[in-house]
Amino acid sequence: MRKMRRVCFALVALFAAAAFAGPAAAEFPEKPIEFIIPFGAGDSADIEGRVLAQEMSKALGQPVVPINKEGGGGAITYTLVKNAKPDGYTVAWNSTSILTSTNIGNVPFDHDAFDHIGRVEYQPMPFAVRADAKWKTLKDFVEDCKKNPGKLKIANAGTGSTTHIAAVAITNAAGCNVIHLPVGVKRRNATVLSGEADAMVGPLTGVIKLAQAKKIRLLAIPSAKRNPLIKDVPTATELGYPAVIDLFRGLSVPKGTPADVKAKLYKAMETAANSQAFQDLSKKAGFTIDTMDAKEFQPYLDTMDKLVKDILKEAKLYRSKKPGQ
Repeated sequence: MRKMRRVCFALVALFAAAAFAGPAAAEFPEKPIEFIIPFGAGDSADIEGRVLAQEMSKALGQPVVPINKEGGGGAITYTLVKNAKPDGYTVAWNSTSILTSTNIGNVPFDHDAFDHIGRVEYQPMPFAVRADAKWKTLKDFVEDCKKNPGKLKIANAGTGSTTHIAAVAITNAAGCNVIHLPVGVKRRNATVLSGEADAMVGPLTGVIKLAQAKKIRLLAIPSAKRNPLIKDVPTATELGYPAVIDLFRGLSVPKGTPADVKAKLYKAMETAANSQAFQDLSKKAGFTIDTMDAKEFQPYLDTMDKLVKDILKEAKLYRSKKPGQ
C-alpha cells in the first residue's frame, strides 16, 4: 500500500511539473518574416528582392513578406532593421548602399552594426548615354568632357549612392570634371532620355531593357571583367580608366540574432538564390549569382567598405563617425 502511495505521489508530481512547465521552444520560423527592401516598388532592387523572398518562403515554410522602406539611400531600412528585435523575423535586403549610407553620414553607425547572413549576387553598373548621343565610346565622352570641364551632366540615384560613387570613380580615373545630378532612382533613366542629363550610371538590371530597346548606349562598366549579357561592352579599365566597383546584394539582420536562426536564413537564401525562378531572372536581368556565407561576406564587406570610403573621401563626401578620422 505504501509503495502504491509513493507511485501515486510521483505521478502527481510529474503531472504538476508538466502543467507548470513553459511551452517547448518553437522552431524558427513560426510566423511570417519581414523582408525589408531599401528602395521603391518596381525598381531593380525590388524586383530581385521579391523573387528571392518568394523562393525563401518555399524553403522556410513561412511567408517572407517584402516591405519597401525607401529613403536616405537605404538609411530608413538599415535604421529600422538595426533597431529591430534580433529574432530573425526582420531581414534587410542589403546592397552596396549599406556601405554608402553609413559612410556618407546618413546614419550614425557602420556596416558592422549588423549580423550579415550572406551575399546573393553582384552586377555591373554601366556608364550609359542616349542611343543617338554623339559619344560612341567612353573615350569620346572623356575627350569632350576635358574640352568642356564642368559642363557635362551625369545622373545618379542620389548623392553618395552607389551609382554616384561609381560615376565618381570613372570620371576621377579619366581626369574628367563633370556635374553629378542626384535625380533619384525613378528619374535617373528619364533624365538621360529627355536630354536633361548627358549620361548616367545605373545597375545593369535597371538599364538593360532600355539598352536592348536601343534607347540608350552602354559605353563601359566599372567592373573587373565583362558581363556575358553585354559582352560587347568593355570595362573602364580596358579603356585605360582604372575604376572597379560593382553593386552587390545580400541579407543582413539585427546584431545578436541567434546563430541557429542565421544558419536557417542562410540555407533558405542559398536555396532561393539557386532556384529556377531566381536563375531565370539572373539570365534575363544580367546579375551574377554568387553566394557567400557570413564568413566570406564579412571580409568582402570590409574590403568594399574601404573602397567606398576612398572614393567618397576623394569626392569630399565621406563623413566619419569617429573623431580623428
